[in-house]
Amino acid sequence: MKMNKSILLFISVLGIVLSNGEFVNAQSDEASGFQFDTIAIVNTTPVKSQYKSGTCWSYATTSYIETEILRLDGKEYDLSEMYFVNFAYRAKAKSFIRLHGVANFSPGGQAHDVLDVVREHGISTEANYPGKIKGYDKDVHGELNDGLTGFLKAVARKSDKNLSQNWFAGFEALLNSYMGTPPTADVQTKFNVDDYVELTSYMYKPFYAPMRLEVPDNWSFDANYYNLPIDELMEVMDYALKNNYSVCWDGDVSAPGFSHKDALAILPETHVENMQGSEQSKWENMSKKELNKNMYSFENPVPEMIVNDSMRQMDFDIQRATDDHLMHLTALLKDQNGIIYYLTKNSWADNSNDNGGYLNMSEAYVRMNTIAIMVHKDAIPKKIRKKLKL
Repeated sequence: MKMNKSILLFISVLGIVLSNGEFVNAQSDEASGFQFDTIAIVNTTPVKSQYKSGTCWSYATTSYIETEILRLDGKEYDLSEMYFVNFAYRAKAKSFIRLHGVANFSPGGQAHDVLDVVREHGISTEANYPGKIKGYDKDVHGELNDGLTGFLKAVARKSDKNLSQNWFAGFEALLNSYMGTPPTADVQTKFNVDDYVELTSYMYKPFYAPMRLEVPDNWSFDANYYNLPIDELMEVMDYALKNNYSVCWDGDVSAPGFSHKDALAILPETHVENMQGSEQSKWENMSKKELNKNMYSFENPVPEMIVNDSMRQMDFDIQRATDDHLMHLTALLKDQNGIIYYLTKNSWADNSNDNGGYLNMSEAYVRMNTIAIMVHKDAIPKKIRKKLKL
């Protein structure tokens, strides 16, 4: 079924998706140079907004769990992102203090952080635990983050030589004074955390074995990321979406070529790093915003880079590709030139662009900028599962 960007807008904003996951017809007068055929689509829940909080990891993974519950139970829930955030903060605080204040304590996190909370505390609906700070109807976390961080840094200084036995109770009291005390979980579901795995793709560790992903937001030092060559990681994503499994995606969105406003993420063949001499110097000092405006076209498809494992490893090593955002892949598309795109559910509100809060990430962009993914074990092709011993 052929779709342009504006049709995706009507679909996303109005939420008109049939129960079997197919798009219904929609009309628009807006012209677009991109036209997309739908290869596969997974039925999901409405787009939400993380607003002024660094909790994309919870929003993306919560969206993923909502979508899995739709698949498993046939029930649609609005789950509480802040339920997972509250309990994750407690675990982060213990790690920070046990490591004498030199661990990572920040709003960021990974997909497995949500699964860890589900395993120990279950799942809550938004109605059961909104977790909003008094005076706000959205997630505004600047003061909360500063307050929690300041408290923990003060504890870590050990002004009285040894830690008291009350510091964690004090932390919980501060956290709950902002977010509210989490209630008992209220969702019964077939969702089983042991059915899900995280996958990554880097050459500095052996392929087909679990590894610790060395990024700051892996604050729990989780060592259960299964490492695959990039070709096979892409194969997993494609197989998943074609078989009614969505993908929780962790990657970099800071690169030029990513434009949520334009609902696109592309990796043009004409890239600053590929230029030389005066031509490169003309562009290299521009900001991402200036580059997107003056160099990269979001009006029509353009030739894109061919990405291999070595290129990914270089971007990771020089920290050009970092784990700065988590999102949710819900469909596989193809443009008029046969290029694959991944329909991506972001957590920046459904009115954050003209595509209902979704964007289309090209295969090249995803190949270069994926840090890790989370999928159901059955969403991995059997031949790859066998290599991973899953």
